[in-house]
Amino acid sequence: MPNIKSSERSVKTDAERRANNFAVKSTIKTVTRKTVEAVGAGKADDASALLTKASSVIDKAVAKGVIHKNAAARKKSRLARKLNAIAK
Repeated sequence: MPNIKSSERSVKTDAERRANNFAVKSTIKTVTRKTVEAVGAGKADDASALLTKASSVIDKAVAKGVIHKNAAARKKSRLARKLNAIAK
């Protein structure tokens, strides 16, 4: 445990940030998994709607600074490639 007052406050805010980031990352994983499952089931319409939602969630995570913009672009690209593979 830190002895310095500012460090004590920092520990608290770090814990809050970590919890918030964890929640956002969990949401990203959930919408990604649902999209991949819809693609696997061959439901192109549902997968398309889920891809739009996933892209929105990922973009919001970038805006909050939870993930890097290149990581977000990679995630969205991989999801789109999976969807396009079944659309053909």
